[in-house]
Amino acid sequence: MPLAPLELDRASNLNHLLVHSQEYHTSYWGHLGLLGLRNHLILPGYVGYPNTAASSLFPANANVADMAHEQGALVGYVHPLENVPDPAKDDPLTYELPADVALGKVDYIEVVGFADHKSTAEVWYKLLNCGFRLPTAAGTDFMGNYASLRGPAGLNRVYAQVKPGPLKIELWLESIKAGRTFATNGPVLWFELGGKTAGGEVRLGKKQEVPFKVGMRSIVPVDHLQIVCNGRVAREIELKGDRQSADATGSIPIEGSGWCVLRAFSDKAEYPILDLYPYATTSPVYVSVVGSPLHSPADAAYFVAWVDRLIAAARGSANWNTEAEKQGVVGLLEEARGKYDVMAH
Repeated sequence: MPLAPLELDRASNLNHLLVHSQEYHTSYWGHLGLLGLRNHLILPGYVGYPNTAASSLFPANANVADMAHEQGALVGYVHPLENVPDPAKDDPLTYELPADVALGKVDYIEVVGFADHKSTAEVWYKLLNCGFRLPTAAGTDFMGNYASLRGPAGLNRVYAQVKPGPLKIELWLESIKAGRTFATNGPVLWFELGGKTAGGEVRLGKKQEVPFKVGMRSIVPVDHLQIVCNGRVAREIELKGDRQSADATGSIPIEGSGWCVLRAFSDKAEYPILDLYPYATTSPVYVSVVGSPLHSPADAAYFVAWVDRLIAAARGSANWNTEAEKQGVVGLLEEARGKYDVMAH
């Protein structure tokens, strides 16, 4: 069945496009952004609410992602994490993110959103270290009827590089999925590594130094501008004067396959950015080195423990309409666990 065209709101014009999408907001499995639904909203827009008709934990987010993808939409996890989960201690732990990433259900993650950006980024880095190519996006979670709860619409935003020509929402969504993005609540970033920008791939025949080029502009002081590779700071860029701009070139040693991002952040809130603190990050530039594949057993083991908690919670819950629902979801979680278990060895 051919996909229906995306419908623009009548407030759109040649330079501004407004498209209505959906937040699927189940508190049990985690909230999803469904961008570019072409036929209909997915209703009800949640599961796992006790004493309601939607008390069952089915559909899980993996099932919802399949429904959205059938409509040509992108699926992302939105305002993900306030803290880095500890699978050994946190109770409950029902956040489905790592399982869905392993199953190929997730097109992006809101690293900059109504959550803690640094905590979200730390988990994102672990997913990237497992070899998943997961772009960043952003979202404000603006409450229009309660403005004091959150900053203005567009506080947290994602920029996507599109091809020159007429502005089309389909091209913007394609760039989100391809990872040609940076997410921010303030600082504007530019990052090149080996001549490639966000979403691109540097291919190397051996370990070597690779040139980089970075740029940053901000309306408030920034305390840190860093190139992060495989979860570690590969280069701290010196910030001078008012710390609101920087340009730098150089090279970093690439020891094996993986990924690099450019990030900028401050240690505290800075008015007029009405967020926890200024923060921006690019999506990764990926690196492939012949004979040196990306392998991070510790990060994979972390997600094995996380998904084990998801499986235990699903099996122990009485909130299923049928046994078939329960077994179907548990089966998906076990499939995801198996993928991480292979990576952990």
